[in-house]
Amino acid sequence: MSASVTSYAFLGPVGTFCHQALLQVAPDNAQLFPCAGERLAMDMVREGKAQRAVVPIENSIEGGVSATLDSLGWDKRLQIVAEMIVPVGFTLGVRPGTQLSEIRRIGTHSHAWAQCRNWVADNLPNVVHVATTSTAESARILAEEETASFEAVLASSAAVLSYGLTALFEDVADNHGAVTRFVELANPGHVPDPCGADKTTIQVRLPNDYRSGALLEMLQQFSARGINLSRIESRPLAGQAGRYVFSIDLDGHIREERVQSALRGLYRISEDLRFLGSYARADQMRNDHAPRTGDTDFRRARGWVDSILRK
Repeated sequence: MSASVTSYAFLGPVGTFCHQALLQVAPDNAQLFPCAGERLAMDMVREGKAQRAVVPIENSIEGGVSATLDSLGWDKRLQIVAEMIVPVGFTLGVRPGTQLSEIRRIGTHSHAWAQCRNWVADNLPNVVHVATTSTAESARILAEEETASFEAVLASSAAVLSYGLTALFEDVADNHGAVTRFVELANPGHVPDPCGADKTTIQVRLPNDYRSGALLEMLQQFSARGINLSRIESRPLAGQAGRYVFSIDLDGHIREERVQSALRGLYRISEDLRFLGSYARADQMRNDHAPRTGDTDFRRARGWVDSILRK
C-alpha cells in the first residue's frame, strides 16, 4: 500500500466487519468515509472523493456479494489492489432491559441473516428479519432511533458494545468459523509485480449466440494453461433474460506468461472481458504451477516459433 493513500470509503458505520477489514490496510491517520452501501463507497473512489474503498466481495456461507460484483462488472472500472479476510461471528444485541420474550423482529444485513437463520429458528421461532444496510447500522438504529422497527440486532460484538446495547447471546452462527472476504479498490493504475502468492479477478460475458459448449470453451482457456480457478459464479445480465456475466478468481498474476496467454484466448472468444486486478492473496498461499506451464516454458515455446519465422 502506498504511504500517500490517506482517504478510504467503506461500508459503514464504524463497527462493521468491513471497518475491521479496513483497519488491516489503512494507516492510522487515514480519513475514513463510512457509506450506507457498497456501491456508494465504490462511487466515492470513482468520483475522486476518496482514494480507496473497502467493500465485501464474498463470504464463506452466502457466496458473492451481489452489490459489489455488479458494480465491479458494469459501472466505471475499479481495480482490486488487496484482499482481506475477516472471521465473522455475531452477537444478539438489545436495548438494556429488553427481554428475550419481547423480541419479534431482528435487524441486520441480509448476509448476516443468512448465516444465522437456523439459529434464530431454533432459539427465537416466529421472529422475522428486518434488512439493514450493514450489521453495525442495525446496532446504531436500535441504539439511537426511538422508532426502530426491530427489538434486537445481529451485529459484531464490537458494534453491540460501542452502541451501548446489551448482549443476550454471543457467537451466534449456523456455521462457526465463517469468514468474509473484503477487497481494497482503487482507480485503475499500475499493476504491481507478482509475489508468488497471487490472485487475479476478471469478469467475462460470453458471446450472445447461445451455442453449445461456450462455457466449456471459456474454461478450456484456463485448463490448457494449468491455471486453477478458485472462484467462478454467474450474475444475471441486467435487462437480458437468460444472459449472464461470469465473475472469476484465478490463481496467478497478469504478469505471468500463462495468465497472459489465457486472457488473450479469452478475449478472442468473449463478448466482453474486464480485468479487475492482480493482487496478493490474503492467505499468502503460494500458487503451484502445473508441469510445463511456467514462464520459462511459455518463452521457450514462443522462441521456437520465432526461430522458424526468422528463417
